[in-house]
Amino acid sequence: MTDLADLAANAKAWPFEQARLVKKRVETHGVKGGAVIFETGYGPSGLPHIGTFGEVARTSMVRHAFRVLTDDKYPTRLVAFSDDMDGFRKVPTNVPNRDMLAEHLGKPLTDVPDPFGTHESFAHHNNARLRAFLDQFDFDYEFLSSTEQYRSGRFDEALLAMLERFDDVMAVMLPTLGEERRASYSPFLPVSPKTGKVLQVPTLERNPSKGTIVFEDEDGEKTEIPVTGGHVKVQWKPDWALRWAALGVDYEMSGKDLIESVRASSKICRALGGLPPEGFNYELFLDENGEKISKSKGNGLAVEEWLRYAPWESLSLYMFQKPKTAKRLYFDVIPKAVDEYRQHLAAYPDQPADKRLENPVWHIHDGAPPAAGSSAISFALLLNLVSAANVHDKDRLWGFISRYAPDATPETEPFLDRMADYALSYYEDFVKPTKSYRAPDATERAAMEDLVGRLKALDPAEKDPETIQTEVYAAGKAHEFDNLRDWFRGLYEVLLGQSQGPRFGGFAAIYGLPETIALIERALAGEDLSQG
Repeated sequence: MTDLADLAANAKAWPFEQARLVKKRVETHGVKGGAVIFETGYGPSGLPHIGTFGEVARTSMVRHAFRVLTDDKYPTRLVAFSDDMDGFRKVPTNVPNRDMLAEHLGKPLTDVPDPFGTHESFAHHNNARLRAFLDQFDFDYEFLSSTEQYRSGRFDEALLAMLERFDDVMAVMLPTLGEERRASYSPFLPVSPKTGKVLQVPTLERNPSKGTIVFEDEDGEKTEIPVTGGHVKVQWKPDWALRWAALGVDYEMSGKDLIESVRASSKICRALGGLPPEGFNYELFLDENGEKISKSKGNGLAVEEWLRYAPWESLSLYMFQKPKTAKRLYFDVIPKAVDEYRQHLAAYPDQPADKRLENPVWHIHDGAPPAAGSSAISFALLLNLVSAANVHDKDRLWGFISRYAPDATPETEPFLDRMADYALSYYEDFVKPTKSYRAPDATERAAMEDLVGRLKALDPAEKDPETIQTEVYAAGKAHEFDNLRDWFRGLYEVLLGQSQGPRFGGFAAIYGLPETIALIERALAGEDLSQG
């Protein structure tokens, strides 16, 4: 083993824990199909969302950890599988040509015309959106279409096995269904030769020797079709098992809401002669009120929204952190995620090799994190600078940054330059509308007057955050605050219109000492700071 693989064998980060499960599986059972398969699934009836990103990002982290753990001994593939042969059940409300779409309800999504008129089918349109979505993050993946797998014959062997072991599949599924559903359930959904629709009808006869089933078509006529070649679509839990068995999937994670589905699909996979993949069930996201995020409620946070206010690296960090713990996903978590990413990136170069493997940025960047840059300016600090200086454009914001860090430029600090864009957007949409300034109380006023005197005693060109912070602490300690946190909260509420902020010394250093003094004096004079 290389030194890195040796370290990976004992690394505690969760992707390595998962990778060790895959390694043990491969060493015990071998590799099917020439590569170790990591899979993520996607339903193309809608557009990709933040959960899609999370699943692909996390699976990519496990795949990379496995490659390091095994010294790249085994070829690996990450499959993004689209269940595009699923029947079209409901016309979305956010697409054109809805009346046209309604005429194709029940057909495989790959046989439904594209309402946008740009692709071969509605599924092809959404599959293209999925690929474009994944490509913008440079994920290394292979796209697979369910329709192509069924119609090409790739699933034929597994489909014939399912027909042969029909009773075993039913024994798994029937206890999970209600009485009415049990009466008509079949794992096989025939595609009507007459209407092209995927039918939810009972299987009347099974002919394993011929590889066919008999069902009653929509016109009442008994019809015999083969289960191979795309003439049937399998119900989704047996379909999951069919996919695992046919493709030899070694790893797939899924949401906590699918725990029972994973159990059922695993049993069916074994009945088909396959081995269920390794994986885990991640926790679901909650909104700011602690309620589960759902598309129907519209209480989620879209990837596009996160990326308007923060870099993709911060979203990857959010996905990396505690995947088995329910986390709130709303706009207020974004600034913290950005600064935590920066902190991890800054710490990375000075960490020993074993600690680097525990650092999230190692997993986010496939073991090769970029240079952190020399700037110590945080996202929270930029937000407060935009607020206090009433900055509306990036050039002016860079004017403040350059005064604090003369060697920093957009070219030498590309990540900081990106943060500047995000800070301006986030401030305009979320900070500015909620700012609420207040006048200082008597204790705060006395402390602020004291602070002004202390700051004026410093060199006006002072840029050391710690030197300024020392004076801020001294002013707070000299007055009768029950807790120094009350002093800092007062500063933020009076000067910035919010209850929290960055270290005040860092803010004053980048804003400028004379400007900070003037800001405090304006507040003491009762001026309206909301006007900049």
